[in-house]
Amino acid sequence: MEDETGIINVVAETVRIARRAAGLSQEDLALEAKLDRTYISQVERGKRNVTVIVLARIARALKTTPDKLLIPPRKARS
Repeated sequence: MEDETGIINVVAETVRIARRAAGLSQEDLALEAKLDRTYISQVERGKRNVTVIVLARIARALKTTPDKLLIPPRKARS
């Protein structure tokens, strides 16, 4: 079983993937979510444990739902 910080890494990866898929820079996402760009950077690097409210703001800015940012992305098969 994964330790508690595993979900932080899942959020980091899913936010980064969704942001890139949306064609947004960290600055663009931060503006849409009304957050600081450095905060978004910390989220994407797994350095921030976001609150549910912040997760909802990021999800809204990415035009998705918070639950989708909690699902680990599928790993590419080699």
